[in-house]
Amino acid sequence: MRLDGRRQSSNVDDRRRGGGKKAGMGIGGLVIAALLVWVMGGDPMSVLTNADMGSIIAGSTQETSYTPTAEEDELAKFSSQILAGTEDVWTQEFKKMGRTYVPPKLVLFTSSVQSGCGGATSSTGPFYCSADQSVYIDLSFFTQMKKQLGADGDFAYAYVIAHEVGHHVQYLLGILDDAHNQMSRVSQKESNKISVRLELQADYLAGIWAYHDNKMFGSLEDGDIEEGLAVASKIGDDYLQKKAQGYTVPDAFNHGTSEQRVRWLKKGLRTGDINGADTFSPNYDEL
Repeated sequence: MRLDGRRQSSNVDDRRRGGGKKAGMGIGGLVIAALLVWVMGGDPMSVLTNADMGSIIAGSTQETSYTPTAEEDELAKFSSQILAGTEDVWTQEFKKMGRTYVPPKLVLFTSSVQSGCGGATSSTGPFYCSADQSVYIDLSFFTQMKKQLGADGDFAYAYVIAHEVGHHVQYLLGILDDAHNQMSRVSQKESNKISVRLELQADYLAGIWAYHDNKMFGSLEDGDIEEGLAVASKIGDDYLQKKAQGYTVPDAFNHGTSEQRVRWLKKGLRTGDINGADTFSPNYDEL
């Protein structure tokens, strides 16, 4: 991506510095499990309590000194620039709808963090918390994406951030709360289906951001879109379940299959049209 000269967002809360807490976890800190928690979790509160994925259990904690590496600081700058791009795009798109966009805060943390949705560790993966309208990321997640899934590249990382910001857009539009209210009244199987609709819509919204960011700034380079589609294909429920356990459990899908995630991201990238973001009207089997 071309980001030279691009501004950084002022809505970043960097909690990496000044030491962090290192917590013991019941899932043993396995990277694949961490990615599964992120992909399968949906609502951050359900991530922390989902019995199927294993609760994230904090053990004893101790203060540890922390000095970010040059690579981490570069990722922090990159993340801030991507967040700024989402602010520019969604401010414009909300204005078209006669609305005012209130940007989320990006919280950078190391090892563990306290959010408005409760405590979380790095194994939670990137998540959005509507209670404090913030996106949380431990930057080491990007390194694990590369090492464990072969999902690499600046646009691949940008897609992760834009997807979480997509949940914030859903929150501002009232979609997120409506969906969560519905999820609380139905079976787990049906709740998972609603979650899939939310997640595919967030993928589409990430595509919308990329479309308009490129129009504004000429940010996309050759190979960028392929990077995004490649990571979308590797964070589908079916792909990650097969990688983790050798088989799939479709009733447990709550982010969508690889094919679905690629399709909706690609659709947003191609059209840039918020009017095409409806993932709730189509029959579930047609998503």
